[in-house]
Amino acid sequence: MLSRVAHDRTHLARSLPDPTGGRPVRVLTVDAQRSVPVAEGPDGPELVWDEQPELPVGAVYLGEADGVPYAAVRGARSLTVVGRPVDSWSGLREVGADLGALDAGLLVEAIGILEWHDRNRFSPLTGTATTIERAGWSQRDPSTGTEIFPRTDPAVIMLVHDGADRVVLGRQAVWPPGRFSILAGFVEPGESAEAAVAREVAEEVGLAVTDIRYVGSQPWPFPQSLMLGFVARATGSDELVLDPTEIEEARWFTRDELGRGAGPAALPPPVSIARHIIDRWVAGELS
Repeated sequence: MLSRVAHDRTHLARSLPDPTGGRPVRVLTVDAQRSVPVAEGPDGPELVWDEQPELPVGAVYLGEADGVPYAAVRGARSLTVVGRPVDSWSGLREVGADLGALDAGLLVEAIGILEWHDRNRFSPLTGTATTIERAGWSQRDPSTGTEIFPRTDPAVIMLVHDGADRVVLGRQAVWPPGRFSILAGFVEPGESAEAAVAREVAEEVGLAVTDIRYVGSQPWPFPQSLMLGFVARATGSDELVLDPTEIEEARWFTRDELGRGAGPAALPPPVSIARHIIDRWVAGELS
């Protein structure tokens, strides 16, 4: 649900003095809790955009759609935006799945790039405060001239099955009670995504896997991840040996249990690639 894109990032425009070309721009305010203004429209929730005559100072240019430029800026919550009432300030997890493709794609981009700015205010080379360039898409170390670009951390998320009708789901202690999901972990330096799948499964639940196959990807800007989805088949013993620092509980569940709601008390929300992969496996689309 967060992989939808209905706008052009127009990356070449970022190098122009004014990437909007002098046109009015729609600006999204993102608060410190990653929440944005939302109003209930006739077809569901919609982002509430501020209409500005030009790109505000400190805003990051997001691109354009249908000739309209878009940007994002950090700011405080308000009850209205350009006179339009705000029904709620909500986060990507709460409304991402229900937004239209244009709003969803712009929101993921906005949160991701603003998080990068918040966490990278100084040069990693010298510690010098950086200057912002390219309409918010790069920073420069003024002492060395080095240009620094946004980073994305690759993470793997994988559904492990037994080749028949069982799948492993686990839960972390910090999750809401009863919620289970498929396994996940970060790709380490010098490691392929497939190798990360095998390593993480072995580390978290003690299973060896084979037939590792790519399913799809999803940006996850909390703060800067790209989730790479896979399925893999367990081989050898099906005994689960948990890493207590990573997994509080893990179990085998059958396709029938998940299909009729007799499995975990809660699964990942519809906005996540985890839920997408689980639903496809239950429907028999993945094996």
